[in-house]
Amino acid sequence: MISFDTIRIEFKDLDAEELGRWIAAELVRAEGPAGSWAFEEIDVARIRLIRELRHELEIEERSLPVVLSLMDQLYDLRRRMTRLNEAMAEVPPDIKAVLLARLG
Repeated sequence: MISFDTIRIEFKDLDAEELGRWIAAELVRAEGPAGSWAFEEIDVARIRLIRELRHELEIEERSLPVVLSLMDQLYDLRRRMTRLNEAMAEVPPDIKAVLLARLG
């Protein structure tokens, strides 16, 4: 687990109030009471993404749920495509040719 203090060191421009809003809106998961939060690595990556969206790309906070939902869908599709490509690598050539022709 990664402590809130570690988060504050990495993201100097992120204050507890802002992070608290993200947690309250369920954009980020945290364990423990406010100010003593602890985060999994995946949640730190989510904080990094949200911080970039807010502070660098200037996405409004009220737009974050939609933007994050769309990004989550995109990442899920990318994972599925990777698995599909891995599965296709194991398909016999004649079947693969039929599938690829069908896909266009």
